[in-house]
Amino acid sequence: MGAGGEDIKADISSVLDRGEAVSLMEPLSIGEGSRYRSRLTDLALELAQKSAGFRRSLPPSLLSSLADLVRAMNCYYSNLIEGHDTHPVDIERALKNDYSKDTRKRDLQLEAKAHIAVQKWIDGGGLTGRAVTSDGIREVHRRFGELLPDDLLQVEDPTTKERIRMAPGELRGRDVKVGRHLAISPGAVPRFLERFGRVYGALGKTDAILSSAAAHHRLVWIHPFLDGNGRVARLMSHAMLLETLDTGAVWSIARGLARNVEAYKAHLAACDLPRRSDLDGRGNLSEEALAEFTQFFLTTCIDQVSFMEGLVQPDHLRTRILLWAEEEIRLGNLPPKSSHILEAVLYRGELPRGDAANVIGVGERHARRIVSSLVDRGVLTSETPRAPLRLIFPAALASRWMPGLFPDARG
Repeated sequence: MGAGGEDIKADISSVLDRGEAVSLMEPLSIGEGSRYRSRLTDLALELAQKSAGFRRSLPPSLLSSLADLVRAMNCYYSNLIEGHDTHPVDIERALKNDYSKDTRKRDLQLEAKAHIAVQKWIDGGGLTGRAVTSDGIREVHRRFGELLPDDLLQVEDPTTKERIRMAPGELRGRDVKVGRHLAISPGAVPRFLERFGRVYGALGKTDAILSSAAAHHRLVWIHPFLDGNGRVARLMSHAMLLETLDTGAVWSIARGLARNVEAYKAHLAACDLPRRSDLDGRGNLSEEALAEFTQFFLTTCIDQVSFMEGLVQPDHLRTRILLWAEEEIRLGNLPPKSSHILEAVLYRGELPRGDAANVIGVGERHARRIVSSLVDRGVLTSETPRAPLRLIFPAALASRWMPGLFPDARG
């Protein structure tokens, strides 16, 4: 799964429980009486309102296409945080079973494909009601790991160079140290996960949004698996926000975390630190650091909703897509009047195939040829050969249609 720069040290092979008290990971949330609570609650409510407004602004026909694009975006940026740069174009090729001949690149394509498969399962409701449970967290790890090539399941001890094969979905049986943080003993992991699930699974909507950052860090702090904990935590956070905010999977925090990766990692490390003074909460770990990470996390979410909202503003999106189409027509890459079909799909949300000829004022055979060319370019699709046409967002065109979403496409 990739160590993502983590200093993983396998110290013992037996499942040792040193009897740590689950209170070691307190506080698990920003309590009602905390001096940080008011401003963080305001951020949680702002996020809820902004996310709901964005989803309501989208035509239903665009929801599934945009969710497909966001899955690729989430995968790309989550991989990037782990130090794996698999370009969205290569990810898209992997989804079509078109793999690089280079073994390393092929492995990373398979990793990306696995990530997208797991997130699609989550987006379809696979984790509903279970995102913070031990079973749910283990299932995310198992589903992802079972789709990985064997090389990406190997974790190397940086000191002994011993290669350890990680079993997908299995809790770690060794001690690990990540940076300065010595994680709890392996035998204690089930107890801590049980406490984790009980606390975060009982929260109301506002508290669940407010505590999404805390849950993210505390899962990484428990470090339940030998590797892949950061990725599982980000998928868990995606599932939590999907359920509590009903996001429709049309935005994701991963891009924001990757674009501020040093701050993200610094916040996670700060949250590992013990309480600083009597003014720093009443738990074992720093409440101030947790509050600062919560502010960073929620603000990043709000920024990403705003970013996606700006990209898909109807007039701006329409202009960018039609400019691209007119250029392709002039270059001879698309037949004339192709832009009329795209404009009709953008205006209506979807276009029955039988209406295409009327939209562009040509015969049915000619219309079918134009539609086929747009389908072949990967910009239109339909569920069946007779179903209505809807827009899709190819990764190769992201720099033109959705500027800033991904880096520019490579050749």
